[in-house]
Amino acid sequence: QPSLVPSSWGVLRLSADLHPTAALEGLEAFSHLWLVFVFHQNTNKVVRPKVHPPRLEGESLGIFATRTPHRPNPIGLSVVKLEKLAEGGVLHLSGVDLLDGTPILDIKPYLPSADLVTGASAGWTAPLPERTLRVSFEAQALVDLDRLFGSRSVSARSAIVELLELDPRPVFYRGSVEKPNPYTDVYGFRFDDFNVVYRMSGASASVLSLEPWTEYQASL
Repeated sequence: QPSLVPSSWGVLRLSADLHPTAALEGLEAFSHLWLVFVFHQNTNKVVRPKVHPPRLEGESLGIFATRTPHRPNPIGLSVVKLEKLAEGGVLHLSGVDLLDGTPILDIKPYLPSADLVTGASAGWTAPLPERTLRVSFEAQALVDLDRLFGSRSVSARSAIVELLELDPRPVFYRGSVEKPNPYTDVYGFRFDDFNVVYRMSGASASVLSLEPWTEYQASL
């Protein structure tokens, strides 16, 4: 969910046939936007009526009581922060939860007067903690951050922390109290164009290193 990693960033470009300058006029006055998009990298061929949200540790719920991307119509909805509106129909955003190349179907301004519902119920998510892990960085990871991200290293580090605090591992990799990390204690995930390698120990995640995604793929 976009609000869970506010330090993430992204760039959205409008195609020229939409006449971006005219189409975006007035948008700069809004702080946040709704993005309607397609889960374009879904691989599921069959959509099941019940799914297993990671936070439920293996329990299942009806598909429409969750935000799973594996839906009958794979359409997503995210609220993001508009950092800057640049010339040529380029929107600089933060708090994004999208992949590179995600097709955007529509952009709508976020309206606090209409979109913020006071007293709304959080359903089954209310009693469950979002952030469950402590995150630290090894010396090599800090060197890699500066080398690969330059002036963006601080925001990249913040985004990685925000991601790892949520424990992105599949439920069956988390194990139990008696036997944590049943398969391995070293994991990786793609962040921007890089592979983030980290080690799990109990409720702690230690980032070991970062490497270009192309180098990681070449090593497989």
